[in-house]
Amino acid sequence: MGAPQPSPSDRYSTPGTATPAPSERGTRPLNWVMLVVGVLLTSLGLALSAAGIFLTAAENSQRDGRYAYTDTEEFRSVGNAIVTAPFTVDLGEGEGTLGSIDAEDVISVQVRATPVIPGQRVFLGIASVEDVDRYLRDVPHAVFGADPWAEGYGVDTSGWSTSSTLSDDLDEIPGTRVPGPPAEEGFWEHSTIGSTQQTLTVTPESGTWVIVVMNGEGSRPVWVDVQAGAHTELFGLANPGTLIAGLVALALGISLILFGAAGLGRDVDRRDPAGGTAGAVTGPDPLRLTGHLDPGVSRGLWLIKWLLAIPHYLVLAILGFATVVVAVAAGLTILFTGRYPRSWFSFTEGAMRWHWRVGFYAYAALGTDRYPPFALGRADYPADLEIVYPEHLSRGLVLVKWWLLVIPHLLIVGIITGGGSVAANASTDTGGVSAGFTLLGLLVLIAAIGLLFTGRYPPGLFALNVGLNRWVYRVASYVLLLRDEYPPFRLDQGPTEPVPAAPEQSGPAAWDQPGPANA
Repeated sequence: MGAPQPSPSDRYSTPGTATPAPSERGTRPLNWVMLVVGVLLTSLGLALSAAGIFLTAAENSQRDGRYAYTDTEEFRSVGNAIVTAPFTVDLGEGEGTLGSIDAEDVISVQVRATPVIPGQRVFLGIASVEDVDRYLRDVPHAVFGADPWAEGYGVDTSGWSTSSTLSDDLDEIPGTRVPGPPAEEGFWEHSTIGSTQQTLTVTPESGTWVIVVMNGEGSRPVWVDVQAGAHTELFGLANPGTLIAGLVALALGISLILFGAAGLGRDVDRRDPAGGTAGAVTGPDPLRLTGHLDPGVSRGLWLIKWLLAIPHYLVLAILGFATVVVAVAAGLTILFTGRYPRSWFSFTEGAMRWHWRVGFYAYAALGTDRYPPFALGRADYPADLEIVYPEHLSRGLVLVKWWLLVIPHLLIVGIITGGGSVAANASTDTGGVSAGFTLLGLLVLIAAIGLLFTGRYPPGLFALNVGLNRWVYRVASYVLLLRDEYPPFRLDQGPTEPVPAAPEQSGPAAWDQPGPANA
């Protein structure tokens, strides 16, 4: 009678450890609900908080009736006037009000015009489009901000031309008549004239209006510097409610994320009690990443794996967002206690494991056609990731290791994946390949083309791809504050971690020994 054959569930398990559960049946749905709702609330809170900060800054900039102005722009016209495009204001039945709000509180606009030629008087006025049309009919002038051939402008457009435009923003309209001095006309709603800077304040009134800039005598050409400004009280009406709502959403969302992540981490620990211990990981580093190439990988399935993996990408987006929040909260905890909360550690490890499985299936390795399980914990799958849980972490390193000390590695990871942030690459990047020809993306593309035409995945190329991913995830574990050991500058290729040398003396594993960072 022959020796018993290993079951499929034993195929990728680590010797000496329990076979992991193949699914997330032990996960309480409430934890996922809290995580998803928390991510949505936190995203909304960030948006509302940013809007509230903007509104606060805008409100302060317009306090005491101040206006926010555009940069000064110089306008020159060979004609006798510069006219804005018509703009229509409709306040409805309550003239001067919008519901219970005074129209002046909605917005008021100021236009400033300063003569470029010293001593030249400048006229600035606003009037209805019909009155200005009659006044400037057959008078050469320029229109700002309008399509001269637009339907409904209200003037005769025959003979209009842009061939004599002196400003990119002006459309010159030819004419032969010389107008009288504009200040002598009685149709202006508001107007001002002088040889210094002139300011015209425009408040909302129903009608179709244009703003006109001319020389005081109605002569040509017109050469002025113009500024436009706006003032509104709506910023004050929208704030501080927006900022308060954003902060409340942030507080609720972050709390739900942390509680949901802790619950999911405890679920993982219950199903896999040996996970995260030194006995479950073999190798010279506290992170163990494995990936076994499945024989007979499909020639063409990789062409649609991006589509098949969309459900996983959606989950990874949620896990990635939550992982960043958990890392920040864990960093504050480490700063005061020197410990990474075990449940959060298991959640972050599980999120990285999920990401690696999807990348192994899709475009970080193309190592299998087996669909990745929807699981944070260990499962019967050809790709796996484990990290030794540290009993103690440095309080000081948490302030600098995730951004300063890791810079050399970030440069390398940027070359490998095209991503500037290892944390983002480890938690949110869909499959490990960024847009463009990154090193890993190019190697996976070569492997994909080889599969398409030969049906073979060169073992050496596969070993290199797994090694590059191993480098990325080692750095990610450091950036996400999971370990204090500095990632080695070493490309360990192949489906499994290298076997450590026999220790010279008995004692704890090398990665739990205090001392300088790994070289």
